[in-house]
Amino acid sequence: MNMILFMIALSLTLSIALTTLNFWLAQMTPDSEKLSPYECGFDPLGSARIPFSIRFFLVAILFLLFDLEIALLLPLPWATQLQSPTTTLIWASTLILILTLGLVYEWIQGGLEWAE
Repeated sequence: MNMILFMIALSLTLSIALTTLNFWLAQMTPDSEKLSPYECGFDPLGSARIPFSIRFFLVAILFLLFDLEIALLLPLPWATQLQSPTTTLIWASTLILILTLGLVYEWIQGGLEWAE
């Protein structure tokens, strides 16, 4: 019971300290260097608030999707040692098929073309 109270008190103390630090840091006034956009050491050439093309977001989403696919398929060699490796391989093949169909659809729709 004493350990639980100690952990609660420690959590509250840490939360209050971090909140106080956050309010203290927010009151510091940044200079013009801190407020300017970072351009790899060059002076900014234009506004930093120009919207990006939707194609950049599409490529980013596709990258995340296929990155997630790799993360899901990495444990497959160890999954074949389970009781039913056939079921595991069927599910993995289904996942690969669905993602491949999505990639083909995206390719046919022209989502991977940069020039219009």
